[in-house]
Amino acid sequence: MTDMEHSPHHTGTAQGHEHGRPDDHHDDHHEHPHGGASWSMAVQATLHCLTGCAIGEILGMVIGTALMWGNVPTMILAVALAFLFGYSFTLFAVVRAGLNLKAAFKVALAADTVSIAVMELVDNCIVAVVPGAMDAHLSEGLFWATLLGGLAIAFVITTPVNKWMIGRGKGHAVVHAYH
Repeated sequence: MTDMEHSPHHTGTAQGHEHGRPDDHHDDHHEHPHGGASWSMAVQATLHCLTGCAIGEILGMVIGTALMWGNVPTMILAVALAFLFGYSFTLFAVVRAGLNLKAAFKVALAADTVSIAVMELVDNCIVAVVPGAMDAHLSEGLFWATLLGGLAIAFVITTPVNKWMIGRGKGHAVVHAYH
């Protein structure tokens, strides 16, 4: 691949790449020759996101439902906790790898924001459109089936998004420098 074909997903200049400066390095070893990320890598990144989202989403829905909050405050709490837990997994990993908290936070934002947002949008839309799901109680199968089914569908939809982003050096690709 020439630098002209390769440069759209580099943060550095083509000239910097030719001279091999480390700050212009891109994780090419995680990409196929045609610039795309592997499905395996996309699935791993999405599973990482799903774990944080699921913990936050379920916790938020359980808290909101148990406290008999309305649908809107419960969904807001669930989404906020999904982002919190989703970001925290990346934060802990990159801080453990040696980054300071400010730099780690920037990496987490870059790595996870789009993935979490897509996952939460899909999951919450599914919960909102399934008849009776928003009013289901914790003891009802509909509550759990809709919540977990929504997360599963969100996983399927978010995986190609992550594949596309990683293939362009965005999203979860920014974390790989710290693994």
